[in-house]
Amino acid sequence: MKIIKIGARPSKLSLKQVEEVIEKLRSLTKVSYTFEIKTYKTTGDIDKETSISEIEGSDFFTDTIEKALLNNEIDVAVHSAKDLPDVIPKGLKIVAITKSLNPFDALVVREELKKFGSLDKLPKGAVVGASSIRRKEALRKYRDDLIIKDIRGNIDERLEKLDKCEYDAIIVAACALIRLRLENRISQIIPFDIVQPHPLQGCLAIEAREDDYEIEQIFSRLNSK
Repeated sequence: MKIIKIGARPSKLSLKQVEEVIEKLRSLTKVSYTFEIKTYKTTGDIDKETSISEIEGSDFFTDTIEKALLNNEIDVAVHSAKDLPDVIPKGLKIVAITKSLNPFDALVVREELKKFGSLDKLPKGAVVGASSIRRKEALRKYRDDLIIKDIRGNIDERLEKLDKCEYDAIIVAACALIRLRLENRISQIIPFDIVQPHPLQGCLAIEAREDDYEIEQIFSRLNSK
């Protein structure tokens, strides 16, 4: 039985994404594979200070995993598609991008402000955490009376900061909360006419070596699935 080594980040969300890929693959093929998951902390997992706005389009969240792939430590990598660098390293290729689980952004409001559970209802001067340039600019355009503050960390860390009252509300990808079964934390699904998310939000990207045709054949069936 073929053993396929999958590389991913060590966060709960990343591991859920790997599980999702494995389940999709098993539903599409009768061939049995054994999967081994190897985790790698990327620069983005170690550096919790640099704003996402400063590194968009870089390999901030993929670098060490891609290096492991090039070094034959793993056979394939699973990324959040929106984390892909603008330029894929030489020798690697994206063999599949899955269908988005949910393309929207979500507003999460801290417990004490639950009655203000939408962007329209947030009180003037409320502190809203957002990471990407896209989210920050859209929020300022929609409500210039809100205080938009940068936020970093994985989903659990961002929710913890919210619960500790460092923010009144945060904007995160709805798909992340859904994958972690935290839909109950969603206060509002934000319409596209307020915040236009990354075009690949909710999609997963499968990356492999350019010359590994067997892995490409196995995982390419996940395109748009």
